[in-house]
Amino acid sequence: MEPITQHIPVLYGEALDLLKVRPGEVYVDATLGGAGHARGILERGGLVLGLDQDPEAVARAQALNLPGLRVFQANFRHLKGVLEAAGVRQVAGILADLGVSSFHLDDPRRGFSYQKEGPLDMRMGGEGPTAEEAVNRLPLEELFRILRDLGEEKQAYRIAKAIVEARRKAPIRTTTQLAEIVRQAVGFRKAGHPARKTFQALRMYVNDELAALGEFLAQAEEALAPGGRLVVITFHSLEDRMVKRFLRESGLKVLTKKPLVPSPKEVEQNPRARSAKLRAAEKEGA
Repeated sequence: MEPITQHIPVLYGEALDLLKVRPGEVYVDATLGGAGHARGILERGGLVLGLDQDPEAVARAQALNLPGLRVFQANFRHLKGVLEAAGVRQVAGILADLGVSSFHLDDPRRGFSYQKEGPLDMRMGGEGPTAEEAVNRLPLEELFRILRDLGEEKQAYRIAKAIVEARRKAPIRTTTQLAEIVRQAVGFRKAGHPARKTFQALRMYVNDELAALGEFLAQAEEALAPGGRLVVITFHSLEDRMVKRFLRESGLKVLTKKPLVPSPKEVEQNPRARSAKLRAAEKEGA
């Protein structure tokens, strides 16, 4: 496994500033990925418990041998269990970056990209049903619901119907096969690839992302020590609405009345940052 090369995540400075890292305190990077945020916390004197459900990401992070970083292979929906395993009751801060890792998008073997030929996998952790199984087995109405609700795809029924018709002739095995089925169903679009929302919806379905986020948020509030801060970066309107509603209904003090978004310069340097929104809150009582 190749070690991680350092990279700067989306809204890097803003996230670290809002975490308000204090030397010697324990923080959770709930979506470790390339360890960019974790490095920043360590550089500011914090200690980090890093979670990632992807065994490849875990191996890369462990290969870094960063002092102060403890790595756990786990979905962030299991935050409470990780803290118990680490012997930690409460932490000074929790950060979650919900963006799909570049390691996933850029590796055709993982099946996340509609632009690269690869198997229709899309599993973050390498376990459970794949996107291939979903598109070849789910009923038309279920596919329609997934594309409509998770992808917010206006042409959801047309795409779902095209998938069902295509799989009757031959199983859908690859990313480019599926992307072409979608393209033929809805044509080209000015705003991005026509299969973008379909792939997004299937990824969210395969990884049960919204349910996992809900479980994580509930545990995060309990896991924060008084004065501890929660920082969440979303890339999808459904996720952002869920985080916004949770913060409004929780006992936390909201620090961002409006979400922070990347600057035009950051978006120019990293187009994948364009839909990012950061929300933060603090547990009162410090």
